[in-house]
Amino acid sequence: MPRTPTLTFDRGTLILHPPPRGKSWVEFATWDDRVEKFRIPAIYYRPLVEAMQAEEINFIDEAKEFEPLKLVPSLEMEPYPHQSEALAAWKLAGRKGVVVLPTAAGKTYLAQLALQATPRSSLIVVPTLDLMHQWYAHLLAAFPDAEIGLLGGGSRDKSSILVATYDSAAINAETLGNRYALLIFDECHHLPTEFYRVIAEYAIAPYRLGLSATPERSDGKHSDLNSLIGAEVYRKTAEELAGQALATHEIISLKVKLSQIERDRYNKLIEVRNDFLKSEKINLGSLDGWRRFVITSARSPAGRRAMLAHRQAREIAVGTDGKMRVLADLLAEHYPERMLIFTTDNATVYRISQEFLIPAITHQTPVKERHEILTKFREGEYNTLVASHVLNEGVDVPAASIAIILSGTGSPREYIQRLGRILRKSQDKNKRAILYEVVTEDTSEEGTSQRRRGVEKNEPQRRRERREEDNKRYRQLEILPSEPIYGVGNKGGYKAAESKSSGKYNVSEDANEDEFDNEY
Repeated sequence: MPRTPTLTFDRGTLILHPPPRGKSWVEFATWDDRVEKFRIPAIYYRPLVEAMQAEEINFIDEAKEFEPLKLVPSLEMEPYPHQSEALAAWKLAGRKGVVVLPTAAGKTYLAQLALQATPRSSLIVVPTLDLMHQWYAHLLAAFPDAEIGLLGGGSRDKSSILVATYDSAAINAETLGNRYALLIFDECHHLPTEFYRVIAEYAIAPYRLGLSATPERSDGKHSDLNSLIGAEVYRKTAEELAGQALATHEIISLKVKLSQIERDRYNKLIEVRNDFLKSEKINLGSLDGWRRFVITSARSPAGRRAMLAHRQAREIAVGTDGKMRVLADLLAEHYPERMLIFTTDNATVYRISQEFLIPAITHQTPVKERHEILTKFREGEYNTLVASHVLNEGVDVPAASIAIILSGTGSPREYIQRLGRILRKSQDKNKRAILYEVVTEDTSEEGTSQRRRGVEKNEPQRRRERREEDNKRYRQLEILPSEPIYGVGNKGGYKAAESKSSGKYNVSEDANEDEFDNEY
């Protein structure tokens, strides 16, 4: 009597043996001479099972080790319409796909709703240890009776709901692959790299949710999210949510001039750099211009002088005294509002901290000290912080209403993340957030500013003005979730994306109305 085909999991792949009758499974399989069995990539688990079920092939599924969960949330809040719409769109797409929402729009609570709607063993993947602990705290508060663990930062739990960093999940992808039915990728734009993509490729998880406000990547690999997670199923911009889930906001661009001494020095340095670029036929505006400049500059004394000149010119543009005077004026104008100051380098951070007696956070700031500073900022003891790149992603920053960008890169993602730090809606229904972008006039900073705001250098003036006007009104923003907040489970409670100021929470009676029943 012929044996029943059995599907097993083997270190990020599937083995189907003995081969079943029918043809549906063949397109997924490759013959492995080493074991003399058919092997199938783990990511094809769902289409493989569905194909064999459709062909009524009898088989034994020993691959999956995930299990149903009873997830009864202790605290619930009324979701915003966009959160309900996003969840519905994701479910309609077969519980696979990417949801794009602006910063502070409640992506964490949306993930909680997805967990409730798909009560199976789940893996949540996040980019940083800070975010890992934020998610852990959120899930513990939401599901106190569930088994929730951590993977990363010294923790190696084996729980039905696991929060892991991308690094740890990638390292353990071969062993995690068959344990979880639902994968949630926070800041999913990190996933399409050679190192991280194995988290999705080695997993049999039939259900996948990607969350980001900026899924697009400069290398174009964001298209890989379609196969790794699923197609984009829902998108909302800050424009569409302004005044509802996000605070109303304004973007103000301020230009400062170099002093005559700074200008003369800047022009000489740029001339040295440009002469070298011209001799080597390098265009910094081209796709690989900067890469060619870096490589070529290391090959000769003239190249090294050009690179040094470039860096010195940039330091002049970024650190001009004119920016310090503008900063002093803005600090006086908006005192005692909560303010965040961003720069691109640590030297300027420490200069501002020393001159204005403002607490500073950089990558050099110890974790405990950083936590203490953010706590005092949250409690109102500090009303202003200055930071470099460390607050761009993965750090829970208390709500602020004023952001000042003194310098930054040309990355739209960085720009969006920094803007997003001020957009969380609070109990103050009249909250008005302002972002100031301080740019040195007639320097390379103007081009950098255009790139991060999505403005083309050669764009027609009329269209550019129109785009800039739109940017002043609306931007799609990206910040990390603030501390876990759960509102009252009635219509008078906090919305899912709002911050809590005070009050007690009520437990909802209907914890798991969304029934989920599936073969997986």
